Amino acid sequence: MNWDDVRMFLAVARSGQILSASRRLGINHATLSRRITALEESLKTRLLIRRTNGCELTPEGEVFSRAAERMETEMLAAQSDIGRVDSAVAGTVRIGAPDGFGVAFLASHLGTLTRRYPALKIQLVPVPRAFSLSQREADIAITVERPEQGRLISSKLTDYTLGLYGSRAYLAEAGTPADIEALRTHTLIGHVEDLVYSASLSYTGEIMRGWESSFEISSAIGQTEAVRSGAGIGILHDYIARQHAELVRILPEITIRRAYWTTYHESARELVRVRTVVQFLQELADENRRIFV
Repeated sequence: MNWDDVRMFLAVARSGQILSASRRLGINHATLSRRITALEESLKTRLLIRRTNGCELTPEGEVFSRAAERMETEMLAAQSDIGRVDSAVAGTVRIGAPDGFGVAFLASHLGTLTRRYPALKIQLVPVPRAFSLSQREADIAITVERPEQGRLISSKLTDYTLGLYGSRAYLAEAGTPADIEALRTHTLIGHVEDLVYSASLSYTGEIMRGWESSFEISSAIGQTEAVRSGAGIGILHDYIARQHAELVRILPEITIRRAYWTTYHESARELVRVRTVVQFLQELADENRRIFV
């Protein structure tokens, strides 16, 4: 069995598409398809169901993917033991992050990292969703909860706080609520509840039982923009809202506290580029701690 074929199979299994996997591997998609076929022939079993819109693992493919991940972990460990693990900070690292953290904070700082390491390519995917590290949708995920399952390495990046905000224009017209009960007379902005990907993000109930949003947006940046426009009152990240002078913190005694975590798959622990980016993220969070809490 050719290890390169196994490595390529893992890339397809994680991306769900031969084309996107070939782009990440830097090879022609037809070549990648042939290598997967060669692997299946050597194993005398079908690993993938290939469709026009992607690939799906067969039951045998599911079993083999777990074995292949163990092989990958052992290979990285062996390379490290004999000193052949990559020592240069080079290659591509994909970071998956919540849109608030990714757009409002991280994007403006990543240029420092790429200037420091010119051979390093960073892909930032800032969207309001969870990322599968086992399927390599990202090399590093910024999560809002510490994962409890899987072969993952996590560390707390920083705590952060959220509070109630309205725009100066909205409050001038509708009035500033003096207490929680007064919120019920206002237009409220919140998440699209069935699209909340983590229980820790469903925080309206922590502020007021029966919170009824008139305007729901499945994006922290989108909610901020809606509140800025005068559409109503929302629960915003303090580190984002403080960037906008037209936003006013109301009922300041009410604060919600959450945390960001850096998480990556244990099979990547020996990759210098991943360790370097994780360290940079931690240093960045430490340097900017005051803006988050």
